[in-house]
Amino acid sequence: MSESILHAENLSKTVTVSGQPLTILQEMSLTLQQGDSLAIVGRSGSGKSTLLGLLAGLDLPSSGKINLAGKSLTELDEDQRALVRAEHVGFVFQSFQLLDSLNALENVMLPLELKSHKHARQQATLLLQQVGLEARLDHYPRQLSGGEQQRVAIARAFAAEPKILFADEPTGNLDSQTGEVITELLFELNQAQGTTLVLVTHDERLAQRCARQIQLEGGRLVDNA
Repeated sequence: MSESILHAENLSKTVTVSGQPLTILQEMSLTLQQGDSLAIVGRSGSGKSTLLGLLAGLDLPSSGKINLAGKSLTELDEDQRALVRAEHVGFVFQSFQLLDSLNALENVMLPLELKSHKHARQQATLLLQQVGLEARLDHYPRQLSGGEQQRVAIARAFAAEPKILFADEPTGNLDSQTGEVITELLFELNQAQGTTLVLVTHDERLAQRCARQIQLEGGRLVDNA
């Protein structure tokens, strides 16, 4: 059996709004094996991004437990969770979140340099070649199209060979044709590295490419396929 990379048990998240409690997620449980792919779908406001943030250790649940790569996130402080993310997690966002002061190559090199990778430049160059940007190494984010920026972001996310990659609407700011290219890249690199994928998306084609889908409604799980 594949190694379990992520296990969440009875997750709930409640915040206070105007002095009143507001429950965003209610008693969510799921388990992912290494190499799995999961799409989290649902209407806006259903709790998708909140769930993603909890699973990635960016936030803590009000109740419940999360185990990521053998670490109990709910028993760690923020600095300890940051170390787990740095070691095991990659991120791709709808807004790309590239550093404007760095060119494409430098953006991809950054996570490698943070890990003291001996061949950061060569590895980053190879990844940018894999995503079809060998002619854009010296270009800054403002000089790249949205699709090109997202390809740089994907190369950066996979640079440190994460065990699990979280993507929040990775095709949300892209036209359908470019979105198809980004989808292919995500799954090509997923298969090449055996990375677990967890995606929040409104893109039906992207969701259908995943081995599993869960649908949220009002903070509750209404479908698990």
